[in-house]
Amino acid sequence: MGNPFNTGLIIDNKGTIQLNYRKLHPWTPVEPWEPGDMGLPVCPGPNNSTLGLAICHDGMFPEVTRELAYKGADVLIRTAGYTAPIYHSWNITNQANAFTNLAYTVSVAMCGSDGINDSMGEGMIVGFDGVPLVTGSRRPDEIITGEVRPDLALEARVNWAVENNIYQLGHRGYVAVEGGIMDAPYSYMDDLKNGTYELPWKIKLFTKMAGIMDSQTRRKIKNE
Repeated sequence: MGNPFNTGLIIDNKGTIQLNYRKLHPWTPVEPWEPGDMGLPVCPGPNNSTLGLAICHDGMFPEVTRELAYKGADVLIRTAGYTAPIYHSWNITNQANAFTNLAYTVSVAMCGSDGINDSMGEGMIVGFDGVPLVTGSRRPDEIITGEVRPDLALEARVNWAVENNIYQLGHRGYVAVEGGIMDAPYSYMDDLKNGTYELPWKIKLFTKMAGIMDSQTRRKIKNE
């Protein structure tokens, strides 16, 4: 057996599990979780919304939220346990993920200390235009609230021309060319699909995790 998955659930007001998601991108080189094997599901939410879920480091990859939006998600939920050095990246990725996909991002980060790490808090709700609507502080147990209008996100997705980036990604030059060009001009996408993804520079990762051995080492010791 491998390592555990980092799993997130969306449960509706009747106690029914609407979404079960396994984190696609564990935080290298710290997290020993198995990478998710269930893709990126979406589910219906309140007020005719469609919800998608990303876990922590997932939100650093624009491909994750783009996939959720492509499947119809207009509210992108992100749960996290980040520490203070990620504060700036946390803000800009939540805003960029909202703007580039014309979706609301609703993000919450653990706050307080677990005895080892001090998590930063800073929950936030960002509008589909990338403008923060509500931001939290670094106070543990704080609850933030804000209005989310999925109908406005849909209106922008249908009617915006300028900055309708999720549409323009698949319809390049739709003004100059009737219907736009629907090709795949990105080599990294082809390489990912073909299992040949390789960076043009050499990279080495050295992992030091006190008290934690990787699964292969544990298996080797167990077999010996």
